[in-house]
Amino acid sequence: MKELSTKSYLVRAIYEWCNDSGLTPYLAVRVDEQTRVPKAFVKDGEIVLNLSMDAVRHLQLGNDEITFGGRFGGVAHQVIVPMTAVIGIFAKETGQGLVFQGNESAPTPANAGGDKPPDPSPPSGKPRLRVVK
Repeated sequence: MKELSTKSYLVRAIYEWCNDSGLTPYLAVRVDEQTRVPKAFVKDGEIVLNLSMDAVRHLQLGNDEITFGGRFGGVAHQVIVPMTAVIGIFAKETGQGLVFQGNESAPTPANAGGDKPPDPSPPSGKPRLRVVK
């Protein structure tokens, strides 16, 4: 029997927690050749994506990849993120969420892509991301 990774389950859990709490779920992604995102919004090989229900269409949080349609700078794009490219998932407003082991850093919401530009002020206080082993 193939052992499933816990990463996809944890991403779905934090996504649901953000929605249930009225927070905006952001996904930090390391862009590689398998990642389909608008290249104009990639900074230093990474992108932060707004996964809120208002920002995406047809969101699928699968075991192997995350797919959705979204608008970047007013232009519609189909986004495909392999689960292996996910750095972390967190709430924009509080910074709470998860950063996955093996990733050096998580980008901040300042370089996020999506319908609306993110709030230019970073969350106050110390970030509360936790490494999952």
